[in-house]
Amino acid sequence: MVQCVTPVVAAVSVAGVPVGQACGDLLELLAGVSDGRSSQGRDHPAAVVLALVAAATVAGMTGYTAVAGWVSDVPRAVLADLYLRAGVLPVGRPSRSTIWRVCTDADPRALDTAIGLWTACRRSGQATSIDPRPAPNEAPDPQPGMQLRLDGKTVCGAVDADGDQLHLLAALAGHAQPGAPTVVLGQAEVAGAKTNEPATARDLLTTLDLDGVTVTADALHTVKASAELIHRRGGQFVLPVKENRRALFDALNALPWQSTPIAASRVDTGHGRIARRTIRVLPAPPDLPFPHVNQVWLVERYVTDSTGEHLSAVAQLGVASHTPEQATPAQIAAYVQGHWAIESLHWIRDTCYREDRSRVRTRSGPRVLASLRNLAINALRLAGRYDITEATRWASRNMTRPFTILRLAS
Repeated sequence: MVQCVTPVVAAVSVAGVPVGQACGDLLELLAGVSDGRSSQGRDHPAAVVLALVAAATVAGMTGYTAVAGWVSDVPRAVLADLYLRAGVLPVGRPSRSTIWRVCTDADPRALDTAIGLWTACRRSGQATSIDPRPAPNEAPDPQPGMQLRLDGKTVCGAVDADGDQLHLLAALAGHAQPGAPTVVLGQAEVAGAKTNEPATARDLLTTLDLDGVTVTADALHTVKASAELIHRRGGQFVLPVKENRRALFDALNALPWQSTPIAASRVDTGHGRIARRTIRVLPAPPDLPFPHVNQVWLVERYVTDSTGEHLSAVAQLGVASHTPEQATPAQIAAYVQGHWAIESLHWIRDTCYREDRSRVRTRSGPRVLASLRNLAINALRLAGRYDITEATRWASRNMTRPFTILRLAS
């Protein structure tokens, strides 16, 4: 069992359950996920099946057939241990149809809660890494506390009987420092149109401890109700402002930015490009039509190639709830740039796990598999492996390694 110590992450509860009270192993947490089947006479408990699918996903498996094939090679001792810990005698391996049935009927909300609790516990407990290499770009955190990034992703291949695509909203936690490892602490399905994302985000935020956390999102989430919720729950926000919030955008756009000096700048190089980012910061005007704003900002990004040829220029306005004592211009800029770490999560699920090409469509199946991909990515990063494509190959070279990474085996 993972032992929790003083938390080093801000999110110390998930779905209202303190992490310290739910710091059991993954199998115990998965036991709370129902798949609708009667518990009487079951040969394959849902917790065991989900644990096997999670381990297969850590090893890079991407569909029911691949998962079933991988499970058929799991060592008998590992398999027997899982079944005995779940309170049943091992009777063999779950078939592809059993794996399909459990994944399509499992309660996705309960599964996301279990994954969030396990992840938050592992982060707060600072369990020993399987690979003790330091995190990439390790450096002092630019702002005490954590950054929680919100963003939605459409699972393009998951289309229901009405032709609607599955749209999932994820909450990604990690330090504001660019390049620092991040993990998914929560996920929710967006019902109906994508414009329902802000309401879904507020529901998701109520399940997380926001005390001391800075929430970032795209301009769709720059709404008063979200700002009020974040403030009420002890969090901060750094949000962009675009023309979809016309009154707010016009108020910011009218400020004297040209005469405002650059407060901080950063130059990044890579992939044959040079990107220079600058930020200008002003105190929030007293009549700004948005609540709890203390600073407003303008970020500009200029990109050239290695020869100096201009490639692009982008300007973005935004608001921040931090006072100048709580966040400097450089720290606000770090939050703005750090938000796009969530795009790497979408990219990994699409490239490593080929999520958008998946044709898994039945009932809860697409969301459950997406949740288990989040779990696999979290587990690999918590094990010190940040290149997920390489990490799945590494995990797949030893049949017991995925179970060790998930703390399902010693």
